[in-house]
Amino acid sequence: MDAIKRYFRSPAAIVGLILLLLVIGMAISAGWLYPRDPLALAGRPLIWPFSNPRFLLGTDNSGRDIAAQVFYGARIALLIGGAATVIAIVIGVLIGAFAGYFGGWVDTVLMRITEAFQILPNFVLLLVLVAVFGSTLATVTIAVGIVSWPAPARLTRAEFLSLRNREFVQAGRTLGMKDLQLILGEILPNALPPVIVYASVVMAVAILLESALAFLRLSDPNVASWGNLIGLGRDVLRVQWYVSAIPGIAILITVLAVSLVGQGLNDALNPRLKGR
Repeated sequence: MDAIKRYFRSPAAIVGLILLLLVIGMAISAGWLYPRDPLALAGRPLIWPFSNPRFLLGTDNSGRDIAAQVFYGARIALLIGGAATVIAIVIGVLIGAFAGYFGGWVDTVLMRITEAFQILPNFVLLLVLVAVFGSTLATVTIAVGIVSWPAPARLTRAEFLSLRNREFVQAGRTLGMKDLQLILGEILPNALPPVIVYASVVMAVAILLESALAFLRLSDPNVASWGNLIGLGRDVLRVQWYVSAIPGIAILITVLAVSLVGQGLNDALNPRLKGR
């Protein structure tokens, strides 16, 4: 309860939560508000926003309803962002936990693997994975998760290094607890709060990475995503700029919301603030 109170003391965190709930509401209500396929032709191409009551946000180059694509795009953004974050955090926590707990050659090998993934920028490695394994929605999601785990791994390792010799861990060893029991039952619960906070950063970056792929037309073209719509609007950017601007604003709001929620979680879960 104290953590919840600390979270709601931050106006920025409250704004972030409201914005995130708005995006989630868009994703949930998409099928109800727009029961038709969002990629189906709906009217004549390039109708400006608010000029036709049937298409409040206008239509794109092909005559598809932009509002429908924006609402369904919220589903894709949250799906890719959430699933890729889970993949990245699970891989990162496992590698970081074993590296930090055992140390020695285990730490050396795992950290060298981590550094190997960090040699190339995330987006370059993502392009390689998509080029090799394809650009379906599932492939893109897994690829984004794979390129995003090194930072959580380093963070988890640092937490384990600071906790592995604490009194409660030593007491567990004295009681005969095995290494896996100590890792999962004693150290990990204490190491998770900063990792949970960092998950918001991973999710925001994951949404941006997928949008960048879609803008380059390297993501799944069979889904209504914000990045695909921005890429489509690139061809008419000088005249019908709204085609790219509207989904761009949706991405901005979502990333801002996730970042503000992460900031609020940091304030709520930071042990140094528990006395306030």
